[in-house]
Amino acid sequence: MAIDGVQLLEHIQTPALIVSRGQVSFANAAAKALLGAHILGQDVRIAIRDPLAVSVILSESGGTAKVGGLSVGGSVWEIDCKPVGIGERLVTLYDLSVQVSVARAHADFVANASHELRTPLATVLGYVETLMNPKAGGDEATRERFLKTIRHEALRMQSLVSDLMSLSRIEAIKHEVPSETVDMVVLARETAGEFRTGGAVTVTANCEHAPIAGDRGQMAQVLRNLIDNAIKYGKPGGAVQVSLEATNTGWLLIAVHDDGEGIAPEHLPRLTERFYRADTSRSRAAGGTGLGLSIVKHIVERHRGRFDIASRPGSGTTASMMLPLRKD
Repeated sequence: MAIDGVQLLEHIQTPALIVSRGQVSFANAAAKALLGAHILGQDVRIAIRDPLAVSVILSESGGTAKVGGLSVGGSVWEIDCKPVGIGERLVTLYDLSVQVSVARAHADFVANASHELRTPLATVLGYVETLMNPKAGGDEATRERFLKTIRHEALRMQSLVSDLMSLSRIEAIKHEVPSETVDMVVLARETAGEFRTGGAVTVTANCEHAPIAGDRGQMAQVLRNLIDNAIKYGKPGGAVQVSLEATNTGWLLIAVHDDGEGIAPEHLPRLTERFYRADTSRSRAAGGTGLGLSIVKHIVERHRGRFDIASRPGSGTTASMMLPLRKD
């Protein structure tokens, strides 16, 4: 390859190699960062330890091949090889990890959503078929018990569809920075006032007003989700505390604390994953969809904030978020 061509390769961010008669004769900075500086002058079969990739690189016509684990475990790279002279090959490497990860996440999401809908739907169909039997359907007590179960499962499906649509809408506008002024102290008190059952919801604040640049509907949804979770998983009739603290550094800390059993440490990092539940049976019995905290996280991130969950078995759970206060 001409010298000016080699110089050009040195300045591109895509990892690139020139392989001459089976040896790496050139590697740009991106390739050295990926594979190590020692690959220069090395046999390509040692530099890239993948039989399929090596066979493509050493073939007469070149081609493409996918290689796993070049950078970190689980990463996926595409190797593109083109002949550029007698016994000389230009090899470029493209990181497909993000695309593969997104595709896998999408497939997992569809599978999980289908499973979550299939379970209550199977229950509803089973009970309806039983009620269609004159013996079961004619018994008043049995019919009432079955109808209550059908209603419960139908409401679960309705909640799941609603949360799926909500998550889809949030993701569609996640890159749009909200501009409406929302007073979080006022909104927290209004939202807490909506909860009349399950225990006392108290709101404390170190300021009268805490304006942020936000989407009022989405922030109300965040507070409802967190308070609802605190009531569901706190002690029966227990108190839920919502606290707001405006800091001198221009941030607003909002925390929702319950006095429930708490959550084991191994579950905490995964609680905002879609459909993840620390206690599957209890969550479903309470009508949870497994999407609430994922929705909260997406909304908080859209508002340029940070979301966290702290808990210890026997000491309750605190869900908190840091949001930037509006300066003007």
